[in-house]
Amino acid sequence: MKSKPTPVASAVALMLMSAAFAAQAQQTAAETKEPSQQQAAEAKEPSQQQQTAEEAKKPAGKPVQMEAVIVRGIRASLQQSLEQKRNSETLVEVITAEDVGKMPDKNVADSLQRVPGVGVATAGGAEGGFGENDRVAIRGTPSFMTLTTLNGHTVSSGDWYVDNITGGGRSVSYSLFPSELIGNVKVYKTSRADLVEGGGVGTVDIETRKPFSFQPGLSAMGSLEGAYTEAAKKTDAQISGLINWKNEDNTVGVLVQAFHEKRHLRRMGQEFLWWDKVATWFAPAWIAANPEVEGKNISLLTGSVLFQQERVRKGGLIDVQVKPTNDLTLDVSAFASRMDATNINANFMLSPYQVLSNNWSNDANSAVPSGYTITGDTITSLTFPSNCPVADCSAMGASVQDVISRPGSYMESKFLNFDADWRVNDRLRVKGKAGTTRGTGHARDYGYEVWNAYSGSSITLHGLDAPATVIIDNAGTFSPRTGAPFFGGWASDITARDKEDYAQADATLNLDAEAIPVVRFGLRSANHRRTLEWLQGTLGAGAGDLANAPTNGLTTFPTSPLPNMLSGAWTFTPEAVNAWGERFVTFTNHAYQSEFDIRERATAAYGMADFNVGSNVSGNFGLRVVRTEVKVANGSPNNVWNPIITENNYTDVLPSANVRVELAKDLIGRAAASRTMARPEIGSLGALSLQDIQRTGTGGNPNLKPVRSNNFDLGVEWYFGPRSRSMVSANAFALDMSSYVTYGTYTATYFNQSAGMDTVYTLSAATNTKARVRGVELAYVQDLGYGFGFNANYTYADGKETGKAPGSACAATGNCDMVGTSKSTYNLGAFFENDTFNARLAYNYRSKFLNGLNRNSAIYQDAIGTLSASLGYKLSKNLSFTIEGKDLNDPVLKSYASTPDQPRAFYKNGRQIYFGIRGQI
Repeated sequence: MKSKPTPVASAVALMLMSAAFAAQAQQTAAETKEPSQQQAAEAKEPSQQQQTAEEAKKPAGKPVQMEAVIVRGIRASLQQSLEQKRNSETLVEVITAEDVGKMPDKNVADSLQRVPGVGVATAGGAEGGFGENDRVAIRGTPSFMTLTTLNGHTVSSGDWYVDNITGGGRSVSYSLFPSELIGNVKVYKTSRADLVEGGGVGTVDIETRKPFSFQPGLSAMGSLEGAYTEAAKKTDAQISGLINWKNEDNTVGVLVQAFHEKRHLRRMGQEFLWWDKVATWFAPAWIAANPEVEGKNISLLTGSVLFQQERVRKGGLIDVQVKPTNDLTLDVSAFASRMDATNINANFMLSPYQVLSNNWSNDANSAVPSGYTITGDTITSLTFPSNCPVADCSAMGASVQDVISRPGSYMESKFLNFDADWRVNDRLRVKGKAGTTRGTGHARDYGYEVWNAYSGSSITLHGLDAPATVIIDNAGTFSPRTGAPFFGGWASDITARDKEDYAQADATLNLDAEAIPVVRFGLRSANHRRTLEWLQGTLGAGAGDLANAPTNGLTTFPTSPLPNMLSGAWTFTPEAVNAWGERFVTFTNHAYQSEFDIRERATAAYGMADFNVGSNVSGNFGLRVVRTEVKVANGSPNNVWNPIITENNYTDVLPSANVRVELAKDLIGRAAASRTMARPEIGSLGALSLQDIQRTGTGGNPNLKPVRSNNFDLGVEWYFGPRSRSMVSANAFALDMSSYVTYGTYTATYFNQSAGMDTVYTLSAATNTKARVRGVELAYVQDLGYGFGFNANYTYADGKETGKAPGSACAATGNCDMVGTSKSTYNLGAFFENDTFNARLAYNYRSKFLNGLNRNSAIYQDAIGTLSASLGYKLSKNLSFTIEGKDLNDPVLKSYASTPDQPRAFYKNGRQIYFGIRGQI
C-alpha cells in the first residue's frame, strides 16, 4: 500500500537526515573527548540503590549524607539502568527518567514497550486502538496478570470506554500516568516475598521523583509542547512542570508537579460487526434460488467508521519529605490525574440482512442479490440492484447508521500515601506505609440510529490486504426509509468506582552473618471495593419523530486515509446528537442485572532472607501467605435490587527464590522459582444476569478463583565495554497456571424466583481452566563510543490453554490460544548524542494475538510495528528544543475473527508529532 508523505512527515525525515550529517560532522570532536569529563564523573557515582544499601550498613550515629544521582545524557542513563539490573538479586529491568526524556514517551506504557518481555496495547480490550498505549502485559499474558504499583503501593484507575468500565477493574489504564511522573520504572519479572501480591507474571513499579533526590535549594524543570495529530489535523498545547525545594540540611523537601495535556484524536476505519452463516431465517428466497450459498460465511454489518475524541489529561503530584532526626524520614504524597475523554463514533453500515429478509418478514418478497461470489466458505462479494428488487421496498433498508455520542466521558485516578522510614539501630530498620487510592470511570452514551431508504449497494472483500470495497448509492444524502420507523435509539449512563485502603509494615534486620546477612519480614492489609452503577436511558415522546431528528447538525465523513471506504457519507455532529439526548432522554431506571458491588479484603504476611554462598553466589528466598475474602453482590432482572450474594475466601502460600551467580568477572547467571497469584478482573465476577424459565444466565462468575501460577526462570547476562555500558543477555521462562481465566460455561445453584426454590443454572461466562506459557527473552545493548549506540531485544512466548474448560473455544473448536500472547515481540533502537545534540530512533513490533471476545466471536489483532523518533538540540545550558514523532510509519491496526478470511476491523489513527522546548534550573 502506497502512501504520500505529508509535510509534517517530510519535515521529520529531513531532520533525521540532518541529524546524521551533524553526527558525522562532530565525530572528530567527539573522538577527542570520549568520554567527556562529565560522563566520566557520572560513571564513578554509585547508583541510588547502592547508596541506600551502603547507608543501611552504617552505624546509627553516623548517617551518610545522600546527594542526588544526577543522570545526564542517554549513555549515562543507559549505564545506570544496566548497573541496577546487574546488581539486583531479582530479574529486573530499569527505565530512568533520562531515558524517557529522550524518546517520544507520552505515558509510562510508551516507555515500557521497549523492555524485553513486555507487550503493550493501545486499548483495554477488543475495541481496537486509539493511538495511545494504554495497557501493559508481561510475557504474553492478559494485562490483569501484571500488577502496577506507584512507589510500591497499589493504585486504582478508571476507564472511559464502556466495555472496560463494566468488565475491567484490575488492570491499570496507563493513559492516566504521563511520562513526566517517572523517576524510574522497575519491571520485576521474577517474584519476591516482599512485593505486593497480585503480579501473577510480574510487577511494574513506577517510582516518582522525590524531594530529597534533588540538590539543595530551588530546582525546576518544565516543558511546553505542541502536539500535532495528523489524522485530526489539529495542534494542541501540552504543558508540564516541576518545582522542588530542599533545605541545606537535607531535612525538609517539597516537590510540586503538574501537567495539562490536550490532544485531538481521529480514528477512521472499517468494522465488520456481524459475521454469520447464510440461513433460511434471514435469506429464504436467496437460498431457494441458489442453494449453494446456504451455510457460507457472510458479513451482515460492514461499516465505515469515524471516531473523534478530545483528550485532556490534567493533574499533578505533591510530595513532602521531612527528616525530624538522622534516623527517621517521613514522606507524604498525593496524586491526582483525570482524563476527560468526550468522543463521538459514527458507523455507516451496509446491512444486507435487511434486504435478504425484507425487514425480517422472511417471505417470498425477500430479495435475491443480483450478483455474488463465493471463495471457499465465504461470500466474498454481494451486489443488490439500484432499483427495488421486490414489490415494495418502503420498509427495506440496505444500510443503517449509528451515531453514538459520549459527552462528559472521563476517567481518573487518585491516591494519598504516607511513608515512614525509621532506622531503629544499626541492625534494625522499620518502614511503614498507609494510604488510600480511588479510581473512577464514567461514560454517558446517546445512541441515534437511522435506517436508510433502499438503494443499490455492493460489497467486495479483500481479506486482510485492504478494507472491503463498499458502495451504497444514497450514502451522501440523508434519506430515511418511509414504510417503517426510520429511527432506533438508546442511551445509558455508567459509572464504576474503585477504591482501596491499605496499610503495611516492613522490617529489615541485619544479622552480620556471612551466609544470611539480612532478613526481612512484614504485614499488609487492604480493603478493596468496586461498584458499578448502570442507569438505563428512557426516550421521551417524540424522540423518534423525523421532525426532531438532529438534522441541524448534518455533516459528512472526511476523506478516509484508508482505501475503499465511504467518503462524503452523511453523519451528525456531536453537538446535534447531544442536544437531542438532553432534550429527550432521562436516566431514572437502573439496569439492575448489570450492576454489582464487590468487596475484597486481603491480609498478607511474609518472611524473606538474603543469602550468600561463598563470594560468587547470592540471592534471596522467602514465603508470602495471603488470605483473600471476597463478597460479590450481583443484581438480577428478577429480584430488582435484592442482590445475589456470593461469598468466598481463599488462602495462598507463595514461596519464591532468586539466585544470582557471578560466573566470571562480567558474567552473571540467574535462576528463579516462585508460586504467584493474580486476582481476576473484577468485572469478570460481576454483572450476573439469570433467566429463570430457561435456567440459564450470562455475565460474571462470582466463584472465579485467582490465577495461580508456578514460574521458573533461567538466564545469563554478559556486561562488557567501557564502564559496562554494553550487555548481551538470554533468559528462558516457563509459567504453569492452574486456574487461568477463560470464557466458557459453568453450573451454579441460585434461587429461582419463578419456581420459588433453588435451581441449577447453566451460565456462559468467565471460568477457570489450566494454561501454560513457555518463552525466551534475548537482549543486546551496545555502546559504540563517540556518542553512538544501539539496542535490540526479542521475546518468544508460546501460550496455550491446556484445560479444555466446558464451553470454551479450546474444548469446542481446538483453538486454545491465550488472550494477549504474541509469539514474537521485538524492539530495535539506535541513538547518537554529543554535548549539544541527541537523536533516537526506535521500532517496536509484536505478532498477532488473541485480543478477547466480542459479539460471540474471537478477535485477533494482526501483527503491527510502530516507528518512533526524537531529536533534541541544546539551546543553552538549561534550555533545549525537541521534536518527536510517534507512529511515523502510519500503521494500520487490523483485526480479524477466527481466521484472516473474516476481517473484523481496519483502523488508522495517523502520525503524531510533538515539538517544543524543555528547560531546567
